[in-house]
Amino acid sequence: MWLGKAMKPCQAPAPSPAKRTLLSRRSRPPFFVPVKLRARKDGWSARVQCAFLAQLYATGSVSAAARSVGKSRESAYRLKSRAGAESFASAWDRVLAGPTRPGEHRPRHREIADWRKVTLEQLEWRIETGFWRPVLYRGKQISIVRKPDNSALFRLLRRIDAQADKAEARRS
Repeated sequence: MWLGKAMKPCQAPAPSPAKRTLLSRRSRPPFFVPVKLRARKDGWSARVQCAFLAQLYATGSVSAAARSVGKSRESAYRLKSRAGAESFASAWDRVLAGPTRPGEHRPRHREIADWRKVTLEQLEWRIETGFWRPVLYRGKQISIVRKPDNSALFRLLRRIDAQADKAEARRS
């Protein structure tokens, strides 16, 4: 970013040592699958979920993170406990749990649902949305990285192949 006529680069101030130690106690938000919700202007969209995780990383407070994205603490906890929010809840828990040391194994705070029992609707949602992760710089979210969920795509292809094989066996 450039300011004024002198065209000098604008640099964000470095975080204070106290803030740096607080940030080092938390893990950066991992990739997660956003919770599928109906589209609402004031709802928990995938972008709002990303911003919430970024603010949770920066502040360490659920209340402050929810307030910064214009939501209540209670609605954040309701979102976390919804069916289909396992990935979001796991990312939330991982941000607050902090980084692991080399050679240390992190216990799983929340078991992910059995991925073998995924409906076609859920698979299509995971293929459409993919994985999301907020990109942070100096404790602030600057963008969102998305990557495809290839495992969901391959699972859907396997199901289609199995159905084709069953149809072919019935014709024979």
